[in-house]
Amino acid sequence: MNSLVSKFSSSTATSQLKQAKKHLQQEEEEYGEPAMWGSAGGFGNMAAGIPSFQIPAVADPTSFLRLHTDDAADPSCRIKIQHGTTTLAFRFQGGVIVAVDSRATAGSYIASGTVKKVIEINPYLLGTMAGGAADCQYWETYLGIQCRLHELRNKERISVAAASKYLSNLVYSYKGMGLSMGTMICGWDKTGPRIFYVDSDGTRLKGDLFSVGSGSTFAYGVLDSGYRWDLTDEEAQELGRRSIYAAGHRDAYSGNSCNLYHVKEHGWTYLGNYDISKLHYDGPGDVPGSAGHGYGYSERTAGLSSANDPAPSTENAPAVSVQA
Repeated sequence: MNSLVSKFSSSTATSQLKQAKKHLQQEEEEYGEPAMWGSAGGFGNMAAGIPSFQIPAVADPTSFLRLHTDDAADPSCRIKIQHGTTTLAFRFQGGVIVAVDSRATAGSYIASGTVKKVIEINPYLLGTMAGGAADCQYWETYLGIQCRLHELRNKERISVAAASKYLSNLVYSYKGMGLSMGTMICGWDKTGPRIFYVDSDGTRLKGDLFSVGSGSTFAYGVLDSGYRWDLTDEEAQELGRRSIYAAGHRDAYSGNSCNLYHVKEHGWTYLGNYDISKLHYDGPGDVPGSAGHGYGYSERTAGLSSANDPAPSTENAPAVSVQA
């Protein structure tokens, strides 16, 4: 009885499917098959047939990647994976300063100027991004899930050391499979402010000051000259801004803007986004601890260089007697 009802009913799924097939057949008879039109028919890209993405037929993708990319440290490799960024973090008596640029590059091509390179793992933990953006974004977000599960299981907040160790163990299990990460895990726990560097090889280093990326050499120059443990909050924030500015100004793969964070005992605080071009000419604006002028050389030395030598003062000049 049920089969008889479904055969003649117009509301069952079977009858609706039959009607759809009949309607499609009528359209093909009237307009022709879909493959005759658009790019599938060769009119869109002047090539007949349906386009498809060709995947290399290799037995071991990991070995293929190491053979053909610079993962094997071969200068004559056929595919060079180039990354550019500048991230830094340092700890001092007032907590941890985290500063990053916002430029994403694919080789010499600037893919984006508004990348958020700080991952907010939880209210007390921050992670930075350097290397492959997708790798850092995915695994540090996954780390945030594990940190929350740790809180629920143990009824206390995870330490910075434990969070960084978890990430190190995680990426080490994928060593040699093409991950590209150079991250810093920064935060405040029961032992105070802490920073750990973790990369995609599983390396984990504890330290007071780190900078990662193609512009890190320029950032280190400013950091090494201005860093000390007893910095005030304003001085530390200014040091972070100046270091990212130096990298953005000198390194072609870094720039656009600086995102600045300060981690204290009560958690991290986002201090703001600073345009590097404006820092060059105008400085950070009305910010405590800044000099009140631009970071650029010409702005800092206006009237003090040999090109703009001020008129000599005659206030203390010796008297000269003129005799006929």
